[in-house]
Amino acid sequence: MAATETSTSAVAFDVDYTEPWSARVRTLTRLGRHREALSLFRHGDPSPPPDALALPAAVISCAKLHLASGVEQLHALAAKRGLLPSSDAYLLSALLSTYSRLRLLPRAHQLLDELPLASTAPTTARTAFNSLISGCALHALPAACFSLFRRMRAAGVPFDAVTLMALVPAAPLGVMPQLHALAVRSGLAASNSVANCLISVYARGGAALARKVFDGMPAASRDLVSWNAVLSAHAQNGLAVEALELYRRMRGPEGAGVEPDAVTLVGVLSSCAHLGARCVGLDVERYVWERLPGFRANVQLCNALINFHARCGGLPRAQQLFDEMPERSIVSWTALITAYGMHGHGHFAINLFEAMVSSGIRPDNVAMVGLLSACSHAGMHKEGRNYFSAMETTYHLRPTLEHYTCMVDLLGRAGLLDEAQDLIASMPMAADGAVWGALLGACKIHKNVEMGEEAFERIVEIEPNNVGYYVLMANIYTDAGNLDGVAKVRAMMRHRRLKKEPGCSYVEHNGKVHLFMADDHSHPQAKRIYDLVVKLERTVKEKTGGGVVEGITEKSAKAKAAAFPLVGFHSEKLAVAFGLLNTEAGSEIVVIKNLRVCGDCHSFLKTVSALSNRAFLVRDASRFHRFEDGACSCRDYW
Repeated sequence: MAATETSTSAVAFDVDYTEPWSARVRTLTRLGRHREALSLFRHGDPSPPPDALALPAAVISCAKLHLASGVEQLHALAAKRGLLPSSDAYLLSALLSTYSRLRLLPRAHQLLDELPLASTAPTTARTAFNSLISGCALHALPAACFSLFRRMRAAGVPFDAVTLMALVPAAPLGVMPQLHALAVRSGLAASNSVANCLISVYARGGAALARKVFDGMPAASRDLVSWNAVLSAHAQNGLAVEALELYRRMRGPEGAGVEPDAVTLVGVLSSCAHLGARCVGLDVERYVWERLPGFRANVQLCNALINFHARCGGLPRAQQLFDEMPERSIVSWTALITAYGMHGHGHFAINLFEAMVSSGIRPDNVAMVGLLSACSHAGMHKEGRNYFSAMETTYHLRPTLEHYTCMVDLLGRAGLLDEAQDLIASMPMAADGAVWGALLGACKIHKNVEMGEEAFERIVEIEPNNVGYYVLMANIYTDAGNLDGVAKVRAMMRHRRLKKEPGCSYVEHNGKVHLFMADDHSHPQAKRIYDLVVKLERTVKEKTGGGVVEGITEKSAKAKAAAFPLVGFHSEKLAVAFGLLNTEAGSEIVVIKNLRVCGDCHSFLKTVSALSNRAFLVRDASRFHRFEDGACSCRDYW
């Protein structure tokens, strides 16, 4: 009862009933009490009669209540009292915006057509055009937006920042340079709001132009929106190192006291997850705990934290954050399912998927990709088959190319190459490079040269410039000791001017990400690192009796030497050596690699983990490997 009395008192305080009638209508609209506003407008005893002060508020209330007929009646009343078509910019804008919002664009165009531009004040005409351009942009009608803008220019109506902020998001990327140039010539590009808009739109096509606009802004005018826009542009385009550098600048003197919000932190955490930058991500998490106490209600931020911990090897922490969320989206579930899959814990991924379904969340295509991938990494081909079949029968999802790629990978890894090939033949759509690439990868694992050649022929027709597949085929020939095959692939690469993608590995230490390339000597500690790798290689050979590892024969070793210029020091070996030299004894070393871990490095890291009594967590292109006590968590199934 007390709560009701308090509420009533608050309402009475919000509206001053001694105010003029038109002011009370506007107050009720501003408070969101739209039915009361319209009731007062209709049944009150207005003195003076309905005018341009009350009418726009009534129009807005009609819009909020989706009362199209009410808007038209108010329009007619305004015309009857001589307030239209051009005497009041606020009323005109309210009507045009409302017609646009209610998808009554023909009525909005008609109202604009009735406007006598020659005798209308320039600011009123500009407001009218801006309202309708914004309405067309709202409904994703770029052609209509630019048609109105051309008409506006032809009529000599001046445009402003509001005009550009409606046009820029609606513009195709090909039109952006002309629009940007127009903004510069008019002096509006220096406007904070226009510059932020330009950065956000340029980010769709990459980060370079977005960064150029940002760098051209006066440092003092960069606000939170500016930093968020440029940081997101880099994070969304895979430029994680640059995104983290921007975050560092934002938090420093250059940021001029701008504090990050949840949007900023989602982009930063995404970049930390990509790079494996645990120290930076943990600092972000501390900031979240200290400055954003209600962060658990922000599902997107919680999902970013879960993804960060999962992709940086902190699976228990990811699970804890997930358990503490008051509300979970399908993205939350999918992030954790995918994480368990990447760590090779297929049974946990399946249990989580079943719990998601039991909670009432229906899986989508992305969740099914995560589940099938988890089954593949864990060698659970029977379970994978069952879930793939259930997609249409149980979950009413039509498999896409991604799902077929997962299934071909799952069957191929399990050695069921013929079944994988039959699945490709039964697909209702043409297989793409990824599908054939999954089969080619399986042929590499199981040393099936003939099927590999068939898959490779299909791939080069679809993706002739994807160098990774050429390397994979060359490795298949290498394992078989087929020097002619190796030479043929190398000749194809030379003809197409393709170069093998260099392997690189990241290690984070003291908040800085250290990058290592194969046979790269650019690191300040290069001499110590290489000396340690040589020493470890010698010790490993002594430990293993100097034999060839991971099924590599003498014949295939010769073919390997002929395949590509010899690379003696792979990047993950250098990264692990750096970690051993710079971290405390007993601490885990985390390495992020851009390519799949090769068999030689896999054996090397297993042995070194036992020799050094250290654990190495290596995330390669598809999964995690935890090397400890001479064994790997993947059980040599990768």
